[in-house]
Amino acid sequence: MGRHLAGNGLDIWTEQVGEGPDVLLIGGAGDTVESWQYQLDGLADRYRVTAFDNRGAGRTSMPAELPTVAAMADDAAAVLEGLGIGSAHVAGFSGGSIISQELALRRPELVRSLVLQGTWARPDGYLRTWLRFVSRLGITATDEREFLESFFLDVYTPRAHGDGTVAAFIDEVLAFPYKQAAEDLAHYLDALADHDTTGRLPQVTAPALVLAGSLDLVGRPDLARMVAELIPGAAFEVQEGEAHQPFQEVPDVWNARVDAFWQDVEARPATPPRPRTAHEAERSMSADRRMS
Repeated sequence: MGRHLAGNGLDIWTEQVGEGPDVLLIGGAGDTVESWQYQLDGLADRYRVTAFDNRGAGRTSMPAELPTVAAMADDAAAVLEGLGIGSAHVAGFSGGSIISQELALRRPELVRSLVLQGTWARPDGYLRTWLRFVSRLGITATDEREFLESFFLDVYTPRAHGDGTVAAFIDEVLAFPYKQAAEDLAHYLDALADHDTTGRLPQVTAPALVLAGSLDLVGRPDLARMVAELIPGAAFEVQEGEAHQPFQEVPDVWNARVDAFWQDVEARPATPPRPRTAHEAERSMSADRRMS
């Protein structure tokens, strides 16, 4: 059963299940706790799994100020601190992977490891255009079904569109009572379009696994590979035949892969994050100022 948790000036809707090492799941654009249902159900026998609604999505309201990735990373930190979690394995997809990167940079002591699904460091021209297209689509679509049918073309595989999986997802979203305003989605996507971690990813100290579906047109394999090359020691894998959200399409496969990664990390001695040098701290603060 979920509940609101006060943190970072918000009432953040949070759900936690299971027992074991802590895992924090961070969703993407418009996604809520429910987007991780296969992980909440499938991993709770081995981990204490926490998920939350991002600001402006589901049961977490959007504050008056425009969202930034840095602010949303601070929201994630507030969830961990509010629940008394010293550090967690952090997994994020799409925009949630960008928030996860920023969390690992801003609060390295809270991040035991990183799983980044469908990720990027800086949107290229194609991705920036796609983000703005989805933003406009949310405002101009004649109804929610039209928006979802169009948006999901680039999110799920042709397989999922053909076998009824996507149709079932659409029905679930249409029945969900806590709708995201089109304007809030647009503000979220604008924050992603303007965010860049390229120069700071070498500062990430957490073990990282970067995953990209071979059919993903959003967090494309070439963009995700760059993230893995920038994070020291990160592993990179292409998921053949998968698109942007394999954790929903093939959850058993996805859960098994991240479980193996987390078990490997758990077997290693925990090492405290390397303190940032004054130069690195200044670079990070300068980047935050440019993004604000």
